[in-house]
Parts: sequence; C-alpha cells; structure tokens
Amino acid sequence: MASSQQLAQLDRLERQVTSLVAAYQGLREDLADANTTIQQLRADVRDRERQLKDFQNQENIAKLVNTIAGEPANANELKLRLNEYIREIDKCLAYLRE
Repeated sequence: MASSQQLAQLDRLERQVTSLVAAYQGLREDLADANTTIQQLRADVRDRERQLKDFQNQENIAKLVNTIAGEPANANELKLRLNEYIREIDKCLAYLRE
C-alpha cells in the first residue's frame, strides 16, 4: 500500500498537472486570438494600401487634367468624365474580385 506521504505527493502532482494543462489551454486560446488579430490587421493594411493607390491615381488624374485643360470649364468637364471612367473601372475590378 502507498503511504500517506506518497498519496500526498501524487495529489500535489495531479494538482500541478491540472494547473499546467489549464495554463496551456489558456495560452493556446490567447495565441488563436492573436493570430486572428494579425489576420485582421493584415487585411486592414491591404485595404489601406489599396485606398492609398486609389488616392494617388486620383491625384495623378487631377494633375493630368490640370495640365491638359488650360481653361477651367474644359478642365471641369474632363475631370467629371475621368471620374466617371474611374468609377466604371472600379466597378469592373470589384466584379472581377468576386
């Protein structure tokens, strides 16, 4: 038969193992949450980069319009037409992404 001292040691070891398993599971959950957050942040970065490219393209188009059209009336008309084309292209790109 096991002595009471051995039983106490086994009981203590069982509590420690249970505690370690609980800590391990908690850390795995934390890691899963961190990985989810990382994926969300990466998606946000991709969206921000796409928005930045869109703004840069719009800025380049505005510069082009100002360069091409010397008269303000022509520049405004050209700018409106180019914006319409850009919207159509964006719709096409969104459709292709699906």
